[in-house]
Amino acid sequence: MPASPQPPLSHEVRRTLVLAAPLVIGQLTNFGMNFVDTVMAGRLGTVDLGAIAVGSAVWSAGMLFTLGVLLAVSATVSQLDGAGRRAQAGEFTRQALWLALALAAGLIALALGAGPLMVALDVDEAVATLSMGYLRAIAWGAPALALMLTLRFFSEGTGHTRPTMYVGLLGIALNIPLNWMLMFGNLGFPRMGAVGAGWATAIVLWLQLLLLIIWVAWRPQYRPFGVFARFTAPNWREIIALLKVGLPIGFMVLMEGGLFVASALLIGTLGALPVAAHQVAMNYTGLVFMVPLGLSGAITVRVGNAIGRADPEGARRAGLVGIGMAVVFALFSAAIIVLFPEQIVRLYTADPEVIALGASLLLFGAIFQLSDGVQVAAAGALRGMKDTRIPMVYSVLAYWMIGISVGWWLTFRAEWGPAGMWVGILTGLSVAAVLLTARYLRLSRGRVSAVGARP
Repeated sequence: MPASPQPPLSHEVRRTLVLAAPLVIGQLTNFGMNFVDTVMAGRLGTVDLGAIAVGSAVWSAGMLFTLGVLLAVSATVSQLDGAGRRAQAGEFTRQALWLALALAAGLIALALGAGPLMVALDVDEAVATLSMGYLRAIAWGAPALALMLTLRFFSEGTGHTRPTMYVGLLGIALNIPLNWMLMFGNLGFPRMGAVGAGWATAIVLWLQLLLLIIWVAWRPQYRPFGVFARFTAPNWREIIALLKVGLPIGFMVLMEGGLFVASALLIGTLGALPVAAHQVAMNYTGLVFMVPLGLSGAITVRVGNAIGRADPEGARRAGLVGIGMAVVFALFSAAIIVLFPEQIVRLYTADPEVIALGASLLLFGAIFQLSDGVQVAAAGALRGMKDTRIPMVYSVLAYWMIGISVGWWLTFRAEWGPAGMWVGILTGLSVAAVLLTARYLRLSRGRVSAVGARP
């Protein structure tokens, strides 16, 4: 069977960029909300700042897992859409909404039950008390978060990514005034400090959900899917099928996020200066990472859509182009870091010691730009193929068995200080990039060969 003619390379790049640009903006605005909370809490004092740092770490762990599981929605919907099975994609999304409610219940339980964890970690009593208040407030937004993510990934799976941007922009636009009112007690509201930040985020999440519901219900491009056309009771077979794809993604996302959390905790034992320098360098690299992360979502949709329309050559091409685009951006961002490390750190602090150490850590960050970009792009391509279980195993091997182990040994045994942990992060990301890319190349080549071998 002859391969179908493929459009020019520029067409694939353009289509991926059109999908990715709103996702990148959406990711940047989500990142910005946490940044705004941190900056505004800093004006309240160290206890409130610490409370949001601890509380948001607990919340983020549960949120990352929830987000990871629901990423299966975009992969599945993109394949069904590519196959022209839009009504089935709508039914699948209704089942995903039921799963979202269950995940929200787990997120609430995590937030409300975090007290013993804070005791075990020996968190300062005043900080822990305020953190629990923050978590009790933000927990009210858990159902909205899970439902909003489901509708967001449904929309992305259909190839419509602008709602992600609109929701993100709405979030950061509302977060600032709500924080101002609830954290600082303006316009007649009580001064709630860090707890007010939790309430502000919960309110924003419900408003974001409302916007997405209205958007999906009223925009004509979603009508063939009929997501809200009728009520559907839970179908456990569909939900279990979703979990088979989504749980490994959730675990993989949690493992990668855990690598950075564990690194921060281990560096935290070295003193205030290493912690400050690490936080600055990690905040900047995290900001830059929003670009390949948004690109990864677009790659998932392009690969999944090609598979749905039975075009394995197009799916392989979409993944390769996406990974190539991630490499180009990584080289650009690495060059910026290498050329201006001290200037970047000065955006965060004027402390000369923090600037010197932070700039040196950023140079490691410049090196792992390539690894980080490639691994997240390859993971996105594999999600488009609904290949998630083996990548989950790779994440445990790369991030924890290798990355954390190398970082710990270099930091505490070889006495490299915080640089040792950054080498560990670089090692883990590099191993993940090689494994995930190799698997994508092998699986996509196998699909193309299978079609070519048919009579």
